[in-house]
Amino acid sequence: MRRIGLIAGHGRYPILFAQAARRKGVEVVCVAIEGETSREIEGLVDKVSWVHLWEFKRLIEVFQKERIRQAVMAGSVTKTEIYRKDVKLDQEAEKLITNTKDRKDKTLLKAAALRLRLAGVKLIDSRIFLEDLLPQKGVFTKRQPTESELQDVKFGRTIAKKLADLEIGQTIVVKNKTVVAVEAIEGTNDTISRAGKLGKGDIVVVKVSRPKQDVRFDIPTVGPDTINALADAGGGVLAIEAKKMFMIDKEETIRLADQKNIAVIAV
Repeated sequence: MRRIGLIAGHGRYPILFAQAARRKGVEVVCVAIEGETSREIEGLVDKVSWVHLWEFKRLIEVFQKERIRQAVMAGSVTKTEIYRKDVKLDQEAEKLITNTKDRKDKTLLKAAALRLRLAGVKLIDSRIFLEDLLPQKGVFTKRQPTESELQDVKFGRTIAKKLADLEIGQTIVVKNKTVVAVEAIEGTNDTISRAGKLGKGDIVVVKVSRPKQDVRFDIPTVGPDTINALADAGGGVLAIEAKKMFMIDKEETIRLADQKNIAVIAV
């Protein structure tokens, strides 16, 4: 592979992808989203075009002009932005939404992938170049979870997988085998913050992948921001699904967790 397209969203994920592609000698043509993608991306890719959210026609035009045949989607989009009343959809985006049965993440993303495929661009596995960010099973921190916390992890994981399958969210917060908070549209970190207020500390956060996760889209991630949110909420454990999600900036994530006496485990 000599060239690849990158649809870059929010967070560190697209940054790390661009860096990894560069190390592999692969040219990256990036479409970045105004208000979502970090400007840091400009120094890490070969070409970048900035578009507004829902400028789907422009995205297609960029890749066609650059003769991109394969692309990766990396990074999230702030979900609340999708539902703003003043958001402007171009003709392609309007058509895409009108022809879908609902606005679930999976539904919209699959529709977008199909439209790109018809335009000659195939979305591929977004884990490419970044397989080393997928954690194996084990405890990563100095602090080990207690037996009670492990029971909360087991309890939470079972529920989280069911909720993720229903497209409700991929993060659940538990305390003493009681569900304190479930992720909705606000995202993981805001869910943790809400749970901290409700649970009054000592919470356990469990994050999972969807049972039939489409690896072309939205691989779940955790990182330093997750640890900071958990510490601010008075939490003690972050449990993630092994080999199914990215641990961004792993060394910094673990260093922060050790500093804040938080156990991080993959199950």
